[in-house]
Amino acid sequence: MHIGCHLSTTDGFLAMGQTALSIGADTFQFFTRNPRGSRARQIDPDDAQALMDFMDKHHFARIIAHAPYTLNPCSSDDRTRQFALDTMKDDLARMEFTPGQLYNFHPGSHTGQGIEKGIEEITLLLNSIITEDQSTTVLLETMAGKGTEVGSRFEEIRAIIDGVRMHDKIGVCMDTCHIFDAGYDIRGNWDKVLSEFDRIIGIGKLKAIHLNDSMNTLGSHKDRHQRIGEGGIGLEALQRIAHCPALSGLPFCLETPNDLEGYRREIELLSAK
Repeated sequence: MHIGCHLSTTDGFLAMGQTALSIGADTFQFFTRNPRGSRARQIDPDDAQALMDFMDKHHFARIIAHAPYTLNPCSSDDRTRQFALDTMKDDLARMEFTPGQLYNFHPGSHTGQGIEKGIEEITLLLNSIITEDQSTTVLLETMAGKGTEVGSRFEEIRAIIDGVRMHDKIGVCMDTCHIFDAGYDIRGNWDKVLSEFDRIIGIGKLKAIHLNDSMNTLGSHKDRHQRIGEGGIGLEALQRIAHCPALSGLPFCLETPNDLEGYRREIELLSAK
């Protein structure tokens, strides 16, 4: 199992790798730019290469870059969709400083247009930004289904993937809090949920896991993360997921409300068999 947490880019790429290692992690996630805005830090190519060398030396799994929350690829507003396209296109260009990694984004909210129109807009965007020569795999994150979110059902994720021309450049990040809040009973029957994912999407498309407990009950559609073992999913179920043989080799990233010491404790807790 490869496990890590969300880290700040404040001190640069190599510093994130060193921080991850210091708390027992061998992967991590970071925002590509301000998560509530659009500004992006200038990338130092030497720093990016130093991280790649560090990851190779310490046998890290692939890392996850997370798009900002402000993006809505399937908004009814043309300018909002264009902002998402321009930002994601720029992010994918910047990702080539750390080649071969993962770029995760929220599919968005259809803002009253309906699920089918939302899926159509997301697919159009992905076909506009994904290129044959990029080394990055773009990940659709599973969502909780609050409001008009697209991507809370496996069938919706599959429909988006089916519309993407370059299938080898697209994958899925499963968020445990989100799918639990969406109504998938990963606490009571993880094997059934994973089997359903495999039947509808295909286990080969699962590239990363956001490992979070939930402040809510099954099917609440609220999306509020909780510390491991303190929420509706519970420690036993999350440990079962973390050690699932079918997910061996994937990066697991914690997005729980924690500081670094809290992440260290959760990593130790989840790593124990």
